[in-house]
Order: sequence, then structure tokens, then C-alpha cells
Amino acid sequence: MLSSLSSLLTLPRLLIAATIFCACIITGLFTSTFFRILPSIGIVGVFLTGLLSYLLHRSAYTRRNTAAYLSFVLVYVIHLGSGLLTNTTNLSDYKRDVVLQLPFLALPLGFWLLPPIPTQHVRRLWLLLVLVTVVSALLSTGNYLLHMEEINAMYLQSKVMPTEPDHIRFSLIITLAVGAATLLVSNPGLGSKLRPWLIAAIIGLAFYQHLLAVRSGLVTLYALGGLGILWLIFRLRHYRKAAALALALILLPLFSYVFFPTFRNKSANTREDVGRVSQTSSANNYSLVGRVYSYKVALMVIEDNPWFGVGKADMEQELATHYESEFPNIQPEAYILPHNQYLYVAVAFGIVGLLLFIVSFYYAGLTTWPRYSPLLFIQYLIVTLSFLVEYTLETQIGIAFSLFFLLLALEGPKEQTQNADSTFWRPA
Repeated sequence: MLSSLSSLLTLPRLLIAATIFCACIITGLFTSTFFRILPSIGIVGVFLTGLLSYLLHRSAYTRRNTAAYLSFVLVYVIHLGSGLLTNTTNLSDYKRDVVLQLPFLALPLGFWLLPPIPTQHVRRLWLLLVLVTVVSALLSTGNYLLHMEEINAMYLQSKVMPTEPDHIRFSLIITLAVGAATLLVSNPGLGSKLRPWLIAAIIGLAFYQHLLAVRSGLVTLYALGGLGILWLIFRLRHYRKAAALALALILLPLFSYVFFPTFRNKSANTREDVGRVSQTSSANNYSLVGRVYSYKVALMVIEDNPWFGVGKADMEQELATHYESEFPNIQPEAYILPHNQYLYVAVAFGIVGLLLFIVSFYYAGLTTWPRYSPLLFIQYLIVTLSFLVEYTLETQIGIAFSLFFLLLALEGPKEQTQNADSTFWRPA
């Protein structure tokens, strides 16, 4: 039975299927409002193809770097274990969280069980990311041009133009797409026909990031640019290119401030936001002020429950209690969870849980040494910066974006199987 099945489901076919399911995850990031289940289909598919590859062909390849993949599973175990502290009245919220965090179980196991995905397939997946990001940015720009005055006014009210996915996650995806396209262009193995299109995508997405004017996206884009300058100077000794990139990073915001009303209005709104931090009641209407007070309340909860936290399902009640007692000027509808992944984890799981989370989430990045994986580093940089201002891993799209592209980037350092097509994405 297994022999006949293995002859039907050969490794090449299973790897093609895994690539298709990966494409479902990438595309699904942009379909959350009208096809929400697509990323879940991709995640389940990656796990099943990995499991079938192991059951039918495990003697044909070697699974390496086991600890890197299993470390991500520990994040799921942390969430699972929080049920021991959950109030019985909030068990339904706990169960929803256990389901929400399932990608931390299914995706790492699926990628670990799979043999190395062929380089050509990996390259196409990164190209797909760039393509769908550009298409989404074009659609968003078209909508902006149709409703320009209305959208410009929104930026003075701490709002932004509609995007798919939500503007915060989309801004992070844009930065990753710029990084992936830059690495594709810089590799001599890229076809001459694709190169001008990718260069146009890089430039277009960089400008669109400023038109969108989301703070998270802009910070990650400039951090990526700074990283590029350091790489050009100290690794490649390309001083002129480094100077050109530095000049571009200086001129780009100046250009955007003059020609993009959204960028200009967002700058004005941010300055006003910062100026109101000392006024507690401003948290009811200003996003930055609300985040500052969410940090203060989170620290109070951590001080009361330092080691093991209050449990994720009980967070809202605990935070609301401190909001009410310490900041009565803030209305209940303005109570928000701490917009910082590390504080969020510390409130939910305590200092012990936070340390376990940091080790388990970042361990994979250390395992590639002494090799280097540029895409892995870029994604860690983007996700880490987003953690400072968002609880990125508490939404379906946030988990899919953060975890999937880390695992896809881990394909780079994997040793190729025999008859591999190239070493394009496998630096050593």
C-alpha cells in the first residue's frame, strides 16, 4: 500500500504541492476580507505534504536543524500552558487563542519534515510576494486617487487609506518585498528580463510606503536601508553605492513631504499626538497617546504578576481594572491591549514566559551561523521592529506573515539535494 502510494506521491510532486500551498499562504495574506480561509488552507497543506514526505520518503533525505524548527513549536506550548492560569469564565477565549496559534505547531513541523524546497520554487515564491504586493499597492493607489481629499483628511485623524491586508501588516509586507526584490536584483543569476521589472517594483514600493505613511512600515524601510548601507560599506566595499543609497534615504522623505499630502498630514498628526502624551484624556482620541498609556498599564499588571503573568485570556479584565483605578479619564472604549509584543507576552505569561518566548522565537536565527541568510535576517529585523509597537503575533495575518517568511527564509541555508538547479538562495 505504502509503496504504491509512494510511487504516486513522489518527492518532486510533493514538493510542487508544498510550493503551491506556500503560494496559498502568500496570496492569502491579501485576501483576508473576502477569502479568509486561504492562509489556513496553505498552512494545513504544508503540514500534510511534509508529513507525507516523511512517511513515504524519509530514507531519501535528511532532516537537519531540528532544534530551529522545534523552537518555534515552543511558542505554541507557552500559549497552551497558559490554560493552567486561565479563569474558568474565560475558557472560551483560551480555546480561541489555542486555535489561533496553531500555525506555530503546523508550519514548523511541516517545513522540518519537508526536504529542501528546490531553489527554483523558492525563488518563484519570493517573486510571487513581490508581485502580489505590487498589485495590492497599485489597487490601493488607484483607490486613493479616486478619493484623494477624503483620504488626505483621514490622515489628520490618526487614520490611513484602506489596504488589503490591514495597513500595519501591509506596510511590513512592503518592506519585506523591497528587501526580497533587492536581493533578487543583486544576484547575477536573475534573468535580464526580470531585472528592470524588479527595479521598478523596488522604486515604486519605496514611494508607495511613503504615500501610505504608516509609521511601522517607514521605520522598517529605513532600518533596512541603513542595514544596506552598512553591508555595502563593510562587506562589499562599494562606497559609491553606499553613498547613493544614503542620499536616496535623505531625499525620499523630503520628496514625500512636498508631494504626498498623506505623508505630510501623517507627520503633522504624529507631532500633535506626541505633544498630547501628558494629557491622559487624549488617549481617547489619539493613537500614540493610547499606546503610551497601554504600556503604563501593562507594566502595572506585570508588577503585580511578575513571574507567570495573568494568562492571555484574562488580560483584558486585568488591564481594565488598572485603567479604571489609575486613569479614570480614559473611557472604557479606549482601553487597549499593550501595543508591544514583548509587553503583551510579559502580561500574559510573565517574565518566565517572556524569556521562553524570546529564546524560542529567535533561536532559529542563531542556528544558521556561520552561514548567513540575508532574507532571514531581514525578516527578523522587520518583525522585531514591529514587536516594539504592535502585538504582531495576536492576529491570523500577523502570525502568518511573521512565521511563514521566517520559515521560508530558513530554506536558504538548507543543504540542497542532488541535482539541485542552483545555489541562488542557499548562501554558505
